[in-house]
Amino acid sequence: MKNKIFCIIWLTILAMTISFSSCKKERGELKRIWYNGSYNRDFQDLNDLHLAEAQRLGIKPASTREEAETLKKQMTEVKTDEYIDLKDLKHSFPYLIPSAARLLEDIGRAFQDTLTNLNASLYKIQITSVTRTIDDVTDLKRKNGNSSENSAHRYGTTFDVSWAHYTKLDEKDTLNIDNDHLKMVLAMVLRDMRNANRCYVKHERKQGCFHITVRQ
Repeated sequence: MKNKIFCIIWLTILAMTISFSSCKKERGELKRIWYNGSYNRDFQDLNDLHLAEAQRLGIKPASTREEAETLKKQMTEVKTDEYIDLKDLKHSFPYLIPSAARLLEDIGRAFQDTLTNLNASLYKIQITSVTRTIDDVTDLKRKNGNSSENSAHRYGTTFDVSWAHYTKLDEKDTLNIDNDHLKMVLAMVLRDMRNANRCYVKHERKQGCFHITVRQ
């Protein structure tokens, strides 16, 4: 009899725990996602600003990938994790100076925190370019006439975050947020970072990315 009563009590507690857990995990109604600004006006830091800061804070540019190997010990490797998705890098290698790597992580975390506050499903930002050697810059210039030979990417201070593509964390989540609204969320985060003097940001329309250089 005592065992039966104990089992009933245990099952009741278990049911209450499951119910409470489900309530905690239940997502509220999706809040309105809107960016009350202008991408081109709010993110218009030109190359001379990026370059000056990159030269002040960054590494000595490497001519080749082989030479870049000797500089990696001064830098932090950028990897795909819970906040960022590192895409195939054809013209750059995944290393940044420590302050730039921290900035990138903070952007990825703040992006997801903002999505959570909006009751949205979670996504990771996609990184399309990181540090380039002089050879990388020259090769890219041949293929893309819009790219700059005097690139801040050479100093390990600068990276590009796509505003056109994102990676969903949980494909089983039935709530989908379109890329236009995800861009608004990313812009909210970057505006806060820029206003806190943590970075320079350029909205690159043709390249589909935000070009970002660390300032601290």
